[in-house]
Amino acid sequence: MKNMVVLISGRGSNMQALVEAGLPVKGVISNRADAAGLEYASGRGIATAIVSHRDYAAREAFDAALALAIDGFQPDLVALAGFMRILTAGFVQRYQDRLLNIHPSLLPAFPGLDTHARALAAGVKLHGCTVHFVTPELDHGPIVVQAAVPVLAHDDETVLAARVLAQEHRIYPQAARWFLDGKLVIDNGVVRVNGDHPQQLYAP
Repeated sequence: MKNMVVLISGRGSNMQALVEAGLPVKGVISNRADAAGLEYASGRGIATAIVSHRDYAAREAFDAALALAIDGFQPDLVALAGFMRILTAGFVQRYQDRLLNIHPSLLPAFPGLDTHARALAAGVKLHGCTVHFVTPELDHGPIVVQAAVPVLAHDDETVLAARVLAQEHRIYPQAARWFLDGKLVIDNGVVRVNGDHPQQLYAP
C-alpha cells in the first residue's frame, strides 16, 4: 500500500487535513520540537520524528539528516505542510516528482512569505492557494491544482488568510490522492490529471 510522509514546522493544519481525509500518512516530521502538529499526529497513532535544524551548522547536513528520517518511512510521497525551511537542490532532486508543497497564493504570484499582506497591498481581486511539485527554485514547480477566492473590500490579512486556508484544506488532500492513485502526469512542466478532473476551484 502506498504511503506518505508530511513535513511540518508548526500547527500542521494542512497535515491534519490530509489525515482527516483518510490519506495514508505514515509519518510526520518536524524541524521544531515544539510544533503543535506533532501532538496531533501522535494522538492519531502516527509515527513522529524531530530533526532540528539548529543541530546542524550547514543546510546540507540538515537536509541529509532529514532525508535519512524520511527514508526510514519509505514513502511514495513527501508533502510539505507549512515546513518553514528552504531545501537544498540536492534534497529536492532526491525526491524529484514526489515532493509536493502547498503555498498560500496563486503562483507564480507572491512566492515567499507574507502572501496575504502582499496580495492586499497589490489590490488583486482574486487570491488563493496552489499545490505544486517542488523544484530547487523557491515556490516554483509544476502546478497541480489551485483554488481562488475573492478579495473583498473590507478584508484584512487575518480574514483573507482564513478564507484561503479553508481552500488549502480542500485542495491539498485532493492533490495528494491524485498522486497516490497514479493520476498525475507532468508533461513539459505542465501537470495534467488522468480522468479529466478539474484542476481549479473557485470559492465564493
